[in-house]
Amino acid sequence: MRMHAVSICSIVAIAFAMACGASAQDLTPKAPAQTEPIVISGATIHPVSKGGEPAPAIEDGVLYFTEGTLRGVYTKSQWADLQRTALWASPPRTIDAKGKHVYPGLIGPSTQLGLTEIQSVPQTADLGEVGNVTPEVRAGVAVNPDSTLLPVTRRNGILIVGVAPVGGMVPGQMSVMRLDAWTNDEAIVQTSRGVSTGMILRWPNVRPITAWWMDKSEEDQLKDIKKDLDEIVKVFDTAKNYAIARSADQSLPIDVRWEAMRPIFSATEGDAVTLAQLPLFVLAQDADQITSAVQFCTERKLKCVIVGGRDAFMVSDVLKKHDVPVIVQGIQNMPRRDDSPVDEPFVLPRKLLDAGVRFTISNNDDTGHERNLPYSVATAVAHGLPGDAGMRTITIDAARILGIDARYGSLEAGKSATLIVTTGDPLLVTSDVVMAFLDGRELDLTNKQTKLAEKYLERYRQKGELKGQ
Repeated sequence: MRMHAVSICSIVAIAFAMACGASAQDLTPKAPAQTEPIVISGATIHPVSKGGEPAPAIEDGVLYFTEGTLRGVYTKSQWADLQRTALWASPPRTIDAKGKHVYPGLIGPSTQLGLTEIQSVPQTADLGEVGNVTPEVRAGVAVNPDSTLLPVTRRNGILIVGVAPVGGMVPGQMSVMRLDAWTNDEAIVQTSRGVSTGMILRWPNVRPITAWWMDKSEEDQLKDIKKDLDEIVKVFDTAKNYAIARSADQSLPIDVRWEAMRPIFSATEGDAVTLAQLPLFVLAQDADQITSAVQFCTERKLKCVIVGGRDAFMVSDVLKKHDVPVIVQGIQNMPRRDDSPVDEPFVLPRKLLDAGVRFTISNNDDTGHERNLPYSVATAVAHGLPGDAGMRTITIDAARILGIDARYGSLEAGKSATLIVTTGDPLLVTSDVVMAFLDGRELDLTNKQTKLAEKYLERYRQKGELKGQ
């Protein structure tokens, strides 16, 4: 009887998961490639960055792009001068955006978008593989490009995200994804080393926990810490030796695990092609963890990026000295310790900025809430982070840390035409995204939530309670 009950429960769970999967599909057609030149005029344009330096807003500006690439950002007078001499192969489509604002498409630096649909339903999650060391796993190939969470997220201006696997000590590789594509291959943003953005490493606690709920003695915890650190050293030493051996002799058999880790090491003598070194994204929160991780990476000449960084301000001198950027995971959090100031998480970005530490901000909430990323940044702005710096954290700063700043993160000639047209500052809840372009493709911003809003507004219109709207 008990086995029968278990079987019934399993069948119900599978049926529920299949029903969720069948209904949880984005029914919005993907945007086609840009086919005509487009000019956006009359808006306040916020380039965010120009030539690597912060750039001021351009009032009543003009932005011009063709074939998915920005050709120029102009003042009104500069555009008028250009018009006098321009010989158009075909007349551009002109969008009058008077009273609107144009920003680069926002970037979520660390998410699990597309890997999970309903977090309370395990059957809809594909967050990682079985095993403690799986560096060959790539998040991008597991992303569901038809997830209903994607159109909701891009509706709020977030057009590109870093997607990271979770679980285990080395869960795999992060992928940077476009939030509008027919397939995984089309969604993945290529980096200098292909489809991978970098490797994920979960750093263990390096100090025993004394909280009431810890049921292990300090001695046992220290043994576990040593075991975990020894395993990390073993994994990376093995991967490094493999990389050196493969560089010297390309005929050696390929091991998919260690081959996946080769891009995180600096170019070794004998490489046929010298390629850019990919970063190691190290999940670390406590000051001791961060210091230990930075020391490990520095000794092995690895490009370290701290993910989490709750105590990063305590070791900002170490981070700045070694130019280690931080992906701050969440601003709208509770303080870590009983004696911490109540605003400790809110002021962390301002402290990192003052200390000269490079950083970006991720939302670190349920995946379905990734659309609220701008408001996490707004919390930091409300607690001392300058507004322009806040906008840079989820545009050009995020792009630089993810290694995609050559194409994304700012409005500059030669970069991708990935941008949003808004009614105001995207960090404000009262602002609305009215248009979005991803690589020049105009996106459909409708989704289930907008359709439901239209449905129930129509009810009140029919009742005569929304006359004139």
